[in-house]
Amino acid sequence: MTPKRSPDAARLDTYRAKRSLERTPEPAGVVGSDGNGGLFVVHQHAARRLHFDLRLQMEGVLRSWAVPKGPSYDTAEKRLAVHVEDHPLEYGDFEGLIPEGNYGAGAVIVWDRGEWIAIGDPLEGLAKGKLLFELRGYKLRGTWTLVKLKKSEKDWLLIKERDAWASKDPEELPPESVLSGLTVEELGAGVDPGEALRRELIELGAPRRTVDVKSVKLMLAETAERAFSRKGWLFEPKLDGYRVLVARSKGEPRLLTRNGNDCAGGFPEITRAAAALPFDGLVLDGEVVALNESGRPSFQLLQSRARLSRPIDIRHATVNTPVTYYAFDLLAFEDFDLRSLPLTARKALLRRVLPPVGALRCLEHVEDEGEALYQETERLGLEGMVAKKADSPYKAGRSPAWLKIRSRHTADFVVVGFSAPKGSRGGFGALQLADHVDGALVYAGCAGTGFSDRQLKEAKRELDGHTRPEPPCAGPIPLEKGMTWVDPVMVCEVEYTEWTDEGLLRQPVFLRFRDDKPPEECVRDPRFKGSMASAKPDGVIPRERKRPRDLAGRSSEQAGKIPRSARDDTPGARDDTPGARDEGVAELPFELTNLKKVFWPGEGYTKGDLLEYYRAVSPWLLAYLRNRPVVMTRYPDGITGKSFFQKDAPGFRPEWIRTQRIWSEDTQRELDYFVCDDEASLLYVVNLGTIPLHLWASRAPTLERPDWCVLDLDPKGAPFEHVVEVARAAKKLCDRIGLPLLVKSTGSSGLHLMMPLGRQCTHEQSRSLGELLARCLVERLPRIATIVRQVTQREGKVYVDYLQNGSGKLIVAPFSVRAIPGAPVSVPLAWREVNGKLDIRRHTIRTVPERMRKLKGDPLAEVLELAPDLGSALERLMEELE
Repeated sequence: MTPKRSPDAARLDTYRAKRSLERTPEPAGVVGSDGNGGLFVVHQHAARRLHFDLRLQMEGVLRSWAVPKGPSYDTAEKRLAVHVEDHPLEYGDFEGLIPEGNYGAGAVIVWDRGEWIAIGDPLEGLAKGKLLFELRGYKLRGTWTLVKLKKSEKDWLLIKERDAWASKDPEELPPESVLSGLTVEELGAGVDPGEALRRELIELGAPRRTVDVKSVKLMLAETAERAFSRKGWLFEPKLDGYRVLVARSKGEPRLLTRNGNDCAGGFPEITRAAAALPFDGLVLDGEVVALNESGRPSFQLLQSRARLSRPIDIRHATVNTPVTYYAFDLLAFEDFDLRSLPLTARKALLRRVLPPVGALRCLEHVEDEGEALYQETERLGLEGMVAKKADSPYKAGRSPAWLKIRSRHTADFVVVGFSAPKGSRGGFGALQLADHVDGALVYAGCAGTGFSDRQLKEAKRELDGHTRPEPPCAGPIPLEKGMTWVDPVMVCEVEYTEWTDEGLLRQPVFLRFRDDKPPEECVRDPRFKGSMASAKPDGVIPRERKRPRDLAGRSSEQAGKIPRSARDDTPGARDDTPGARDEGVAELPFELTNLKKVFWPGEGYTKGDLLEYYRAVSPWLLAYLRNRPVVMTRYPDGITGKSFFQKDAPGFRPEWIRTQRIWSEDTQRELDYFVCDDEASLLYVVNLGTIPLHLWASRAPTLERPDWCVLDLDPKGAPFEHVVEVARAAKKLCDRIGLPLLVKSTGSSGLHLMMPLGRQCTHEQSRSLGELLARCLVERLPRIATIVRQVTQREGKVYVDYLQNGSGKLIVAPFSVRAIPGAPVSVPLAWREVNGKLDIRRHTIRTVPERMRKLKGDPLAEVLELAPDLGSALERLMEELE
């Protein structure tokens, strides 16, 4: 019997039917398994008529619209966008000539590329004819809308939404490809862009010899103490990245670190761009850089990228944490060795080789005016600058022709403690530092170098007179043994390189004590304080904006079926499990095991029932799991057997399941957390015997920015009606201060009150917000609510727990099953349900799938979508506390 094809596999039928794939360089492609990614591509296509094609990754393909006039940043421009056939994901890299006689004959370039983020449910938007999304590309940025015209099945309008990127008089965008640097006209005409360069190199007298990138020894800069301006010198910003040589020989790209290691596999976006260049024999020198959300280089983000090794993790990171290669020198072109040419000549040639925008680009420089550039790098918080003699050749080793001048970032900090010295050192090991953020003293890191022996002894003697049992500050406070905390009375000046995303100083060095400065004047630079207020571009009216919702492509009718192959081939599979598989549901890439094993003896529920449940709710659950570290509690023999808590994914995991590597302070090593981006990954984790799923509040790539703040209402010893009363009071309070509040059951005995944060603040700020709300509730309901943690001291009151907010802190996931009798579920609730009749234990693995199918939507979904004005809400909350 011929097996039935999945509807997913048919998505590319129209694409293939229009093309003779043996006569066109376009990819045949397959429907991707990771269909929930965020890739977008804009092609420029010189077919019969020149037009643009907007492509958005969705359901394992690129949904595509032909835009005749191309996108416009003018909000008044409504550009026609004709919905065309889906394209394979591989088309996102396609650039070339489609031969005459083929469908769409003509030149195609990748005009733009990047990440798209759906605002709301994209499948629902497509069905309703309005798709709102954010673009983060090299040319296109900000919020856009596709609106379907009512009188046509295919005609839509592409419209720019009002935001900081919109313009009534937009600048003309670069016409070149972000991969090859060619225009569509140049590609179509078959122009040889290297011909003029070859003639120029002959005139310049460049030696004719091939340069093997593996033989290149880097030119290095010496150190200068201060910035200067001088004729005949070029000045570049110093970037905090990885020094890398990029080469292209016989069409094959190479990426070599300064140690000679090949890093091409870790940075495919750079490799892809190098392969697309229309030149050969290239050797470039430059820096690989990861830019943070404010556009500054972040060495921390780059290190996170570089640590990835599994293809699926790297593939996701190229979209949501892309890197850029800034080239500052051209060492070889075809069979010419350029190293003996003056720097100005090499840089002029470099600008003609690389695209103006894209993953490969030139590092800009200024001539003569070094002091002005240095001041700008300091203002922007960059690492410094590099000065280079304009006529210098490229010579291996350190040279006075290149000089690096580091930015001297200094600030004053309050001393809040010290660590014990090690070895023969006297006094103390390091000073613990803090400064003021929005009026509160916040931990900033520690400085352990720069002290003289005399300073170590004298400061220790002074600090010993101010010791205290607890730290006087908030923030990411270290928990190591041997720490002594002191009153915040001493001030010191510290030099550092940058602030990390966690709000800690990087490479701090002690400079001097500041007896002349009071502690209250140690205030963090506003650029680095991570304010809880929403960031609003000047002139833009703030509005509550939506965040991405689940991109899952399967309908709920397709969900909930364990594959026949997995059930029937497993010994002892349950008889009451549906015996036939729905059409179109893809097979799992692994075998489900022990489906008949009883996990809940009282109810007779089996492991097969658990898997069936998680598959049924996956269209809703995956919205919360995607890009988020998952922690498992495994019950290999069910709820009455032994269990164990597991953060680190086992070493035998398959290659196709994604993990997120995170440093663990507890174990002092990096752990690989599972990330369940799709149904197969979710079921793999559950098949390990996992019953409850616990989640971080934040997701990659911004793990330091939580999506929500949570209050856990724990009734141990208190009646459940008091839990409801506290929850309703919290809802009224949040309504008054303008803070959205959503609710779900814990699945065991209490409720989780969840406030969407829109990734606008740090974990520490989230915990502070939770504490303020908790204290406000206890102040209003002292008879039934408490923030006392010890159960024996709660006096039968509801514990309002705000301590589950913080980096690495966990809550049970929405729709997660609990490992207690009855198999209850942590279920999202509508506020109308939170009343005296609420019975959270009636929501079980048997009832929740049907409940969700009947509801019009997930009541908790907005916890991932809303980004409220936290600054205003906090101001109103402080008024409530007065």
